[in-house]
Parts: sequence; structure tokens; C-alpha cells
Amino acid sequence: MPLIRHCRFTAIDFESAGATRGKSDSPVQIGLASWSATDGHTNAFVSYLHTHQPILWSAQKVHGITPFDLTDAPPLLSLWPDLKSRLADAVVVAHGKGTEKRFLRAFPGHGFGPWIDTLPLARAAWPELGDHSLGALCEAHHLTATVRALVALRSWHDALFDSVASLVLLAHVITTHSLLDQPLETLLHPDTSAWHRSRR
Repeated sequence: MPLIRHCRFTAIDFESAGATRGKSDSPVQIGLASWSATDGHTNAFVSYLHTHQPILWSAQKVHGITPFDLTDAPPLLSLWPDLKSRLADAVVVAHGKGTEKRFLRAFPGHGFGPWIDTLPLARAAWPELGDHSLGALCEAHHLTATVRALVALRSWHDALFDSVASLVLLAHVITTHSLLDQPLETLLHPDTSAWHRSRR
């Protein structure tokens, strides 16, 4: 298992059209970005995604993406070369990884991983906090300005902004807990027992 300081971390985030009863959800935007202890923040990528599914009003209210934004947007499957080059040999990062792993099933057997979920990682690092959403964590640790400096003219619930935010949060966990020379395994299976006890 490599040391954390030797790893390249690539975060991924999807924004979606919103799920309707009896139908599966569909992604409408993807964002990726990378971070390592040696190279810092690099390789930002963002794209709207074509979908045949209408974007629900409730989803538009969250991320602000409209059908007009998707004009001439590529389908997710056409981005395979980009995704493969960015995610292969990287430690994949997401905040609440369920949605990202589900949408990546469009590429069966892709083999991306291992995965770090910054949601349980943050719960293990700061079990005393009442809100472990990505935005709340960045506000609590004064990281939002750093994210905005890295991703100009974007904000929360933009796929690139949220990807970069999860990397800024990950780097903060690593530095504040002096984890650079720890094995990657330290981040893969965080101990959330203290957080669970606080919820009882």
C-alpha cells in the first residue's frame, strides 16, 4: 500500500437531472480534478452531458442547469477516453460516492479505484460537527475561499466546483492530521465509531 504523499487523487462529481418515479436518474454534468502532495491541484475538467431525460424543476433549483445548457453537450459514453486518462492509476475521490459510482456503471468493468469517500472520512476526523455536507465542512474549516480561488466563476452544486472542494477538504484532513507519511489504507477505511456514538 503506497504512502499518501506518493498518491495522485482524482475527484469526480456528477450533477443529475433528478429522479422521477419508475425511472432511473441521469447525469447532466461531470467534473473532475486532481491533487497530489507534490503537484498540488491540476487537470481540471468539466462538461455538460446530453440526456434524453427532462431536468426536474427540483434539480434545476439545486444546480441551476437548464436544457439550454445541454445544447450540443456530449453523451457520457463519448467521454470514455477523457475519463480513462484521468481516473486510471488514480485514487478516486467523491463526497458521498454512491452517485458517482452508480453513474460510472455506464462503463462496465472500468476498474477505477480505490475510492476515498470524504463524507465518512470527515465524520471520522471531526465527529463533533453536526453537519458533514461538503459545503458545511468547507465553511467550518474556512476552505471555501481556497476552492473559489481554484475554480473561478463557479459555485456549489457545479460538478467542477464540488470536485475541487472535495480535494481541498481531503488535503485539509491529510495536513491537519499529519497523514502524508501514512499508508493509503488510513484514508480508505476511516473509523467513524465516535461519530456513530455521537448520533445515539
